[in-house]
Amino acid sequence: MRYKALNKLCRHKHPYDLKATDQLFTDAIRENARYHASKCLEYRKILETFSCDLNNIKTIDDIHKIPFIPTLYFKRHELYSMPYKKMAIKATSSGTSSGLKSKVGMSYKDLYRGFKMIKRLFSYHKLWSLKRVNYFIFGYEPTKHTNVVIMKSANGFSKVAPAKKRYYAIKWDKETNQFKVDLDYMKKGLVKASKQRFPIRTIGFPAYTYFLLKEMQDEGIKLKMPKGSLVTMGGGWKQFYAEAVDKQAFYQVVKDVLGIEEENIVEFFGAVEHPVIFPDCKYHHMHIPIYSRVIIRDPDTFQPLPFGKMGLINLLSPMNHATPLTSVMTDDLGIIHQGCECG
Repeated sequence: MRYKALNKLCRHKHPYDLKATDQLFTDAIRENARYHASKCLEYRKILETFSCDLNNIKTIDDIHKIPFIPTLYFKRHELYSMPYKKMAIKATSSGTSSGLKSKVGMSYKDLYRGFKMIKRLFSYHKLWSLKRVNYFIFGYEPTKHTNVVIMKSANGFSKVAPAKKRYYAIKWDKETNQFKVDLDYMKKGLVKASKQRFPIRTIGFPAYTYFLLKEMQDEGIKLKMPKGSLVTMGGGWKQFYAEAVDKQAFYQVVKDVLGIEEENIVEFFGAVEHPVIFPDCKYHHMHIPIYSRVIIRDPDTFQPLPFGKMGLINLLSPMNHATPLTSVMTDDLGIIHQGCECG
């Protein structure tokens, strides 16, 4: 099957030009749904159950008619459109408090298109660099013991600029045969890095990043990281949601401890069940890239809500062909606003 609309969408130069790509996206999402219906019996049954005729998905105003699949479904069922052993990447989510994890896969063509998407988005946000950096990854060290997507994403991000060294906060302990959080190791690494000429980049869970920086702040540690240093984070607060702090408090701790200004802090939104990432702008707003569309739905009726209304976040994308992630309903709440100071 050829993906004419998707290929054209991936070649579009401006990663946030939604109006110019609305029809391309509609055609691509229809292509994607047809592909999964032809390769995945379960997905075809979902379309049939909701009487979804893909021929009726003609404009961007129609895409809400495509049945969404809740992320919880992927945590309880495996749903694939190609043999598992032929997938280029298999990944799982970080897991819920009950231990449930989503399992998704990507084909080699998905990977190629994903790289083009990352290249264009990161170029727009000026994240690429040829200068070597010290990476502080507040996530899992790559091992055979886990394949969570946040580990794969963090390791991939550490190639956006050449790595001098990678520090990992969560490492495999051979004695206990489990992962262990070692923030003291990260602290010593940050102090050492502040005395070098290489910028740093932090990646990973904001909770661990904040816990370490707050501890250092309480100890009176004040560092000045080299010019070009960035604090990046994603993955949410997970089981630490009760300890979550507002963004301004987080930015202030970063400035106090690392000497990194707010303009050099970048947050990403993403989900293992959605093959698109959302970097924030300099005003810390998440913008929808052309490879995705977001529908905010009423939690009771699931009807689409207008701008400015809070509801459940429904993510749509035609970027994955190994797993039917065409339209996914998260359990996150969100609001879509029109316009931003960044333009």
